[in-house]
Formats: sequence, structure tokens, C-alpha cells
Amino acid sequence: MRLVVVGLGQCGGRLADEFARLGKKARSKRGIDVITSAYAVNTDQADLAGLHTIGSDFQHRIIIGGRKTAGHGVGKINEVGAAVAKEDSYKVIDAVRTGDRFYETASFLVIAGAAGGTGSGAMPIIAKALKERYPNKAVYCLAILPFEHEERTEERAAYNVATCLKSTYSVADAVILCDNERFLKRDVNLMNNIEKINKEIVEPFLDLLCAGEEVKRSRIGAKTVDTGDIIQTMEGWTAIGLGKSYLPRWSWWPFERLRNFREKGRETQRGLEAVDQAISELSVVVSPSDAGKALYMLSAPSKEMNVNLVRELGGIMKEMAEDAVIRSGDYPRAGRDVSVTLIFSKLNSVDRLREFYRDASGSTSTLKKRQKEAQVRLKEMDDISEGLPSLFEEPRL
Repeated sequence: MRLVVVGLGQCGGRLADEFARLGKKARSKRGIDVITSAYAVNTDQADLAGLHTIGSDFQHRIIIGGRKTAGHGVGKINEVGAAVAKEDSYKVIDAVRTGDRFYETASFLVIAGAAGGTGSGAMPIIAKALKERYPNKAVYCLAILPFEHEERTEERAAYNVATCLKSTYSVADAVILCDNERFLKRDVNLMNNIEKINKEIVEPFLDLLCAGEEVKRSRIGAKTVDTGDIIQTMEGWTAIGLGKSYLPRWSWWPFERLRNFREKGRETQRGLEAVDQAISELSVVVSPSDAGKALYMLSAPSKEMNVNLVRELGGIMKEMAEDAVIRSGDYPRAGRDVSVTLIFSKLNSVDRLREFYRDASGSTSTLKKRQKEAQVRLKEMDDISEGLPSLFEEPRL
């Protein structure tokens, strides 16, 4: 599957940069183009300057809202982010349609931090603009949920997340939820944490996107997961996960080694370990039984895949997502691991999302109450100072 990636705001821009890096990796190591173009869109010039892989020209690093923000962001007010995106969405459309190999692209991936200002406000606006302009291309949104400390300390965090996701869900083909807190390493400094988290968020897409674009005969699976499978699976609220089980050193040496029955059984066990990890590493906590659609893909060196393993994986998926329409495939590729990519989509319940909606509803009434109290206090101070002269008045001598 080939994607055009559009990152919005600081969080979205950094992840779009990571997807651009993934595209280069797929091209250099596998000879496949999966990211045809990547763009970063922001109201803050400094954030755009900090990117590494996305082209540095104005068509790939796009500043919006210059008249309102003077290039300095929207201060976490996502209504302002939405307003400037409405005014300048044409800049994104113009950049996208002139991109290299754009018309070979199957889908858009729009990325933003749901708790921010620019990204949170712009995500539904840009997704809607792309969907209206290109109705035959799928528009997926990757929404990044905030850390717990951001929820506690930033009063607008829950409100921004809730309004962003409610609006985005109504226009996107699928909304992939990704909870930052699930990837957090407590003993790593903040900047390194963010870099590692971004890599982990992007990693599950590599094999998924490459499998259907392979041209080498040895790397085309018995049952390929292609663009159509992904498009038919991704709908509504979605979670994605990747699990890996690493192979013993001798198994990926250049020569072939004869394996006994124990090692044959171990092949199946590695795949099951990868499934367990993929479930535990899902981008957001969900119950697979709430999924209406699901997909799993086994990726490994061809000699590590067998019928028993595929049958076991199918049985596990059916147990977990009993009511889901399940699609599957295999991807024989070089490497030193057996990996399983999982997608649970068309989810009818996400507890984390319910929390944001509930907190936002409560915070809205709290904010209104505080604003009213502040106005009363300001009025009281104005009343007390009423008898004092103003320095703008002519002095009375």
C-alpha cells in the first residue's frame, strides 16, 4: 500500500518525519516505494525547522495561519487551529496534488497529537478537505493520545482530545488511536522518550505497507495482504499492534541446518509469542471482542513459516474477535525475527475514549464556572477603583 503522509502540528510533523524515514528504509533495503510523499504542516516555524527527513522546501514544510499567529503557534487552543486550517487548507491540497507519483497513491494518512492546538484543530479540517477533493482515496487519521501528566497539568487536554476525535471520526474512513502512555519508558529522558515512542508508533506499518508492493518472487506470500485487504479492514476506531520473536543465531546463517521435531514445534511457538506481544503492545487498550473487523499478517523468513503456525494464528484470532470479519496473509521476507502485525478495527467501544469524552464534558462546565467567577471578581475590582483618577485624563491642577 502506498501512502501520502500529512503531519499536523509538532507531534504530527515529527511522526510524518519518521514515516518519511520509514519510506527511505523500505526503498533502500527492499526496493519498494510505500511513502510517496510526506508533508509537515504547522503554525510554528521553529517546529518545522527541527525536522530531519521531510524536504525542507515550502511545499513539504507548510506554514499555515501566518496572519493570525505570525509563525508562533496557537497556544493549545484547537479552535484557532481549526480556523487557520480552514483558511489555509488549499496550501495542503496544492502541495499534495503536485507531489511525485501522487496518483499512484491509494490512501492518505493524516497524523496529529489530539491534545495539542494546531494538530488537534486541523486534523478533522484537513481530513475533510482531502476526502472532498479525492473521494476515491481512503483518508486515515492517526490520533496520538496524550501522556497522563499532560492530562493532569494541561486543563484543555481532555477537551482538545474529545473535540478533535469527535470531529475527525465523522469525516475519516478510520481513526487509528495511539496512546503515548503505553510506550513511555520511565527511566529515559523526555526527548529520547519521544524519539523512541515515534519509532515504535511507526514500526508496525513497515511490513504491512510493503507486503502488497513486493515485486521479488521469493517475497510474495501464499496469501498476500494487499491494499484492498487493508482498505476493507480499516473502518472507524482502530488499534494496531506488532509483536516479534527473534530467531536463534544459527537459523539465519547462510547455510541450511537440519532441524528435528523439537525445532519444528518451536517455529509455531515463536509465532504464538509474537501474537501475545502484538496484543500486549496494541496502540491503545481495547478488547478484540469489540472489533467488527480484524487483520493479522505473519512476517518471517519463508523457512520459519508453516501450515500449523498459520492455523494456530487463525484460531487465536477467531477466539479473540469472534464476531469480526477476519482477513489474513503472510509475508516471506529476510530478517532475524518472526513478527505478527495485528489490526482491530470498527471497534464499538474504547474505554480510553470514553474517559476523554466524560472528562471533557465535566471540564467544559468547570471552565464556564471559572470564567464566570473571574468576571465577577474583575467587576468587583473595577467597582473598588471607580473613584480613582485615570492617567489618561487631563490632570486637574
